Amino acid sequence: MSKEIIPIQQIAQSIYVIRGQRVMLSQDLAILYGVATKILNQAVKRNAVRFPADFVFQLKAEQLANLKSQTVTSSCWAQTGASLRLY
Repeated sequence: MSKEIIPIQQIAQSIYVIRGQRVMLSQDLAILYGVATKILNQAVKRNAVRFPADFVFQLKAEQLANLKSQTVTSSCWAQTGASLRLY
């Protein structure tokens, strides 16, 4: 994991409002922490008792399609489905 400071603009661009909550996609959060998305999701699953019940959720197909249509690049959607979680 890198110790460099991440610009606030980069973080702000990774925050979406879904279901009335500000969230980050698991893949964006993993990038910020410098780990693979799979590793981040495994860590959260293993330590579930440390997080509130609504800390993570998955999108319904319609919500995912809507979110995809709002983003500029499609390359960030290389990973979808069960591994795409929101934090």
